[in-house]
Amino acid sequence: MSFSDEELEYLRTQRIARIATVGTDGQPDAVPVGFEYDGSHLFIGGFDPAKTRKFRNVQAGNTKVAVILDDLPSTDPWVPRYLRIYGEAELVERQGRFGPGTYLRITPTISWSFNLEGKPFGHGDQISTNRTVHTEVESG
Repeated sequence: MSFSDEELEYLRTQRIARIATVGTDGQPDAVPVGFEYDGSHLFIGGFDPAKTRKFRNVQAGNTKVAVILDDLPSTDPWVPRYLRIYGEAELVERQGRFGPGTYLRITPTISWSFNLEGKPFGHGDQISTNRTVHTEVESG
């Protein structure tokens, strides 16, 4: 399965995400990032990315990552939304948003979305998330 139409639209409208990686010492690390989505993979680059913990963590073999895109279109009424993605990361060379260079390519494995339709949310409301198990699409 892949992202729903609603989730794809949310991916297209968000400009920033947060990625969590784990260091060789077991310390989780989360940082805001810009990203691209090509229909199969998320790509995270940057300026001189080899100096960042997220790249060093993946390069050291800690390839499991979590990415979250979230926003709060309104605080009155309260309208939280998010798309949380677990995946496997690898370092690849490509031409991307930050020019040619090394990027993290993230293959989604499982994702959860909440309230992407943007309904007001309050105490006592039922929390319902959509869970998707992703299968890698073979290119050829």
